[in-house]
Amino acid sequence: MAPREVVKSRQNPLVKRLRALRERRGEQVLLEGVTLVEEAALAGNRIVEVVAGPKAEKQERARRLLTRLATEGVPVRWLDDAIVASLSELETSQGLLAIAERPRFEESALFRDPALIVVAVGIQNPGNLGALLRSAEAAAATGAILTAGCADAFSWKALRGSMGSAFRLPQIQGVEIAAALALLRKHGVAVAAASSAATTRYDAWDWRRPTALLLGAEGAGLPADVEAAADARIAIPMRDPVESLNVAAAGAVFLFEAARQRRR
Repeated sequence: MAPREVVKSRQNPLVKRLRALRERRGEQVLLEGVTLVEEAALAGNRIVEVVAGPKAEKQERARRLLTRLATEGVPVRWLDDAIVASLSELETSQGLLAIAERPRFEESALFRDPALIVVAVGIQNPGNLGALLRSAEAAAATGAILTAGCADAFSWKALRGSMGSAFRLPQIQGVEIAAALALLRKHGVAVAAASSAATTRYDAWDWRRPTALLLGAEGAGLPADVEAAADARIAIPMRDPVESLNVAAAGAVFLFEAARQRRR
């Protein structure tokens, strides 16, 4: 695919629009790289527009993707490689960006029986949040609730951490924790709170029942009132002097124990 007009000015309206998408939440999200664009398209998300530099046209995989999207009617715009790189958060840009519609999920999808739902309470590190969503999908969780104060699951760092899982795992974002707990109770889902102070081991909990796993922010953990509202507090035994795990690593331990029990 031969490039047509190549935008070379950073003051171009298209460049300003891309920069704005990178910096704020909205109905559209900005994707970077062939893998994320492919994952978004395969998950059924509408790709609104693709932006590429001459560098992308030299890569076979990127070239095939651009050709396919153009054939499907997706507009392809061309930017100077240096401008694409200036919009990238990667050390080495692949020369390809895309604007996609933010996924929308039906609430009922989270509560497929038996439900296994991750509830992220104030997790602000986007890389950790993305990795948690990736583990949740890998362990066959039915969905996630991201409470108010969490990072955006569709920010660049979170998307790279989830490697496309954010596009597929049903989720609700921005809900207050009290409303989230009420919703779980309404659907008959047991609530287990991850707590380093708990006496119940994570592998002693019956994960075969519909369960929501509450995970708190890095360092601070869950607020005391949230822990108290749970049906149980569960912990991962650790050797001294280690006190806690990264929230994404802890989430993976809990979730794959759930998957193990459910396989049985």
